[in-house]
Amino acid sequence: MGNMGLRFTILSSGSTGNATVVTDGEITLMIDAGFSARRIDELLLERGLTGENLTGILVTHEHSDHIKGLGAVARKYNLPIYANEKTWQAMEKSIGSIPEENRCLLGTGEARDFGSMRVESFGISHDAAEPVGYTFSDGREKLSVCTDLGYASDKVKQAIADSDVLVLEANHDIEMLRMGRYPWNIKRRILGDMGHLSNEASGEVLSDLLNGRMKRTYLAHLSKEHNMLDLAKMSVRSAMEDRGCFYKDSEFRLCDTYADRPTPWDRVGEP
Repeated sequence: MGNMGLRFTILSSGSTGNATVVTDGEITLMIDAGFSARRIDELLLERGLTGENLTGILVTHEHSDHIKGLGAVARKYNLPIYANEKTWQAMEKSIGSIPEENRCLLGTGEARDFGSMRVESFGISHDAAEPVGYTFSDGREKLSVCTDLGYASDKVKQAIADSDVLVLEANHDIEMLRMGRYPWNIKRRILGDMGHLSNEASGEVLSDLLNGRMKRTYLAHLSKEHNMLDLAKMSVRSAMEDRGCFYKDSEFRLCDTYADRPTPWDRVGEP
């Protein structure tokens, strides 16, 4: 099967677990494995896949909502795992033994070709060993996945700037978080530069990036306690408009992700 462009599905996204699949028809990569192996099998099946279709797993960072089933899935399907050195060290004890040939290093800022798909990692700001986001390109189309960051630096914006489709964190509504039941030290962590992007911050990032090329952004990693799908979209759009960034739905769309089910397959090159 030749290269048919990039397609992806966000199997599930949120504070309870995260996993995304990107494919070009020949190579199929999963980003993170934040559920039990059984749950990952169920989510894959909902999108017509099994673990045997996967080429490998890319890891963003070692928090359990991103690596819960990583070791089990990799062992079950004999899959290589790609992560930077500090992430490997930080997750070593949690994922169990992995054969040496499946322990693959992908340094922060490094690019690697998987067939005709180029994957590049970029550093982000989060309270983990060395967290990253990823971009995927086939030379014509570009998808970027960027969640779990306290703020978006100029380097992050540069990495994701020319994306056709972006998966971007919109973790919390600031007021819902402030009024919520979490202890203050956790609230402070979430609100800080090493925490998570708020809806408003997500909108500010997008207003800097919207350049006519980006067609859609999936709002990801929504907090179960401190956000809602409709509120996230409304707040992001409002933050963009506050910064003079107006758009028609025919030009650019904000799309939902779900904590309990996959998004439909999306072809990156389609309008």
